[in-house]
Amino acid sequence: MSSGKIRVAAIDLGTNSFHMVIVEESKGKGIVEIDRVKDMICIGRGSISTKLLDEAAMQAGVAALKKFLVLATQRGVAPQNIIAFATSAIREASNRDVFIEMVRQETGLKVQVISGREEAQFIYYGVRNAVRLGEKPDLLFDIGGGSVEFIIAGSDHVHLLESRKIGVARMLERFVTTDPVSPSELKLIDQFCAAELYVSAERARHLGVTRGIASSGTALNIARMICSGREPEGVDALNQKGFTREEFETFYRSVIKLDANARRKLTGLDEKRVDLIVPGLILINTIFRVFSLREVIVSESSLREGMVLHYISGIRGRAGSNGKLDIRRQSVVELGYRCYWHKPHSEQVARLSVMLFDQLQPLHELKPHYRELLEYAALLHNIGEFISIAAHQKHSQYIIMNGDLRGFTPTEIDIISNVARYHRKSPPSPKHPLYAKLKPTHRRAVDVLSGILRIANGLERGHRQNVVSIAVSIDDRQIELDAVTKFDADIELWAAESLKSWLEEVLGRTILIEARVQ
Repeated sequence: MSSGKIRVAAIDLGTNSFHMVIVEESKGKGIVEIDRVKDMICIGRGSISTKLLDEAAMQAGVAALKKFLVLATQRGVAPQNIIAFATSAIREASNRDVFIEMVRQETGLKVQVISGREEAQFIYYGVRNAVRLGEKPDLLFDIGGGSVEFIIAGSDHVHLLESRKIGVARMLERFVTTDPVSPSELKLIDQFCAAELYVSAERARHLGVTRGIASSGTALNIARMICSGREPEGVDALNQKGFTREEFETFYRSVIKLDANARRKLTGLDEKRVDLIVPGLILINTIFRVFSLREVIVSESSLREGMVLHYISGIRGRAGSNGKLDIRRQSVVELGYRCYWHKPHSEQVARLSVMLFDQLQPLHELKPHYRELLEYAALLHNIGEFISIAAHQKHSQYIIMNGDLRGFTPTEIDIISNVARYHRKSPPSPKHPLYAKLKPTHRRAVDVLSGILRIANGLERGHRQNVVSIAVSIDDRQIELDAVTKFDADIELWAAESLKSWLEEVLGRTILIEARVQ
């Protein structure tokens, strides 16, 4: 199979919980999530020391998988496209084959037990498809119940893949007997984890790692609680949000001293993580210290998403897991396809926008980083037409802000969405809440970028890719734009003239636009 749509369900049989994600993959649109479900089975409870899966837990696991399969079928997933991987607790259990055979007989599902290194590899595939990795390596870590996977990777190279048996359920079962956790037990967990991480931390220091990227339920729950504390209106998407070491330490000190009843009252804490959050907090605190991290951001994509990416790559006959991945551009293009964009028009507006940005740089003095954001805003400026032509610029802003763009910080998404919002009609105004909440430097960038986008959009008014190139000349009073075109440019000149006033105001120059046929 090499074309058309594929629906895949990926099931992760973890120590604490069973998760399933259902996605649809198609050309252009990429991977779109259809549904997701989880059940806190806690199949690893008690098994970490006994190495035996409890009979009741196994039965609960089978019951959950039956429900997952019904949902997958109802969502149109073919049986051969349902994949299931088992991790730490099942991997280590001496009776794992009994459970796997029980699952096969009662559900028909063939569960694959993966090694810790394979688990780390899948996590890497998932995280790098959601978070932009830098040229300098980052520390990726996924906190599970039985194990924690550690990956040191940059944008185009993986330096370390490993799995350590320091998961939160394991630490809870092995060390915690008091509530709240006693100082001596806290110290034991810290020392045990630090010893496990010593060699990896030395490697990270040698590579200059300063940022962590955390995935899994424990990390996401902690990040949601910290972010909610500074964003009273609530937190929806968490991807690429995070916290500094100082923010975490303040949160850590306030929570670690609480008993279970007090923790249960904390806003945003998952009821089933009331106990597990204790070793989770200690572990992240240890990781911050041992790896000398300055900040941790979170990835909402991890093992299950990595499983899906790897599986689909195999079906499509693509490598999928090798080489440098431009997830920002890929996710922008996928969002465009999902909104049935006019691709040639959007690409032409983007091309003209960056051409103007480059030649006007002596005036606007924006850093190259903003050039990339302008290009993406230009590519997506018209996607609001998917909802309605009228006021489509406002719909474009909403879709960009809620379109699950991958690899961008929340601030970058705010800038892109605002630039797209102002490609037509009224210019930026402090009366507009989403513009007003930006920092002054970012408002200035939106002013310049939206002004450029308005003219570029005008020069593509006929949707015919008429403008071949633009030459810009600047003096103390005026900016001259000389466009070379394929045909007479009456419609483009008329539109650009009507849209130039905002950039004139922002740059403090009169703009003269002329065109000649090549």
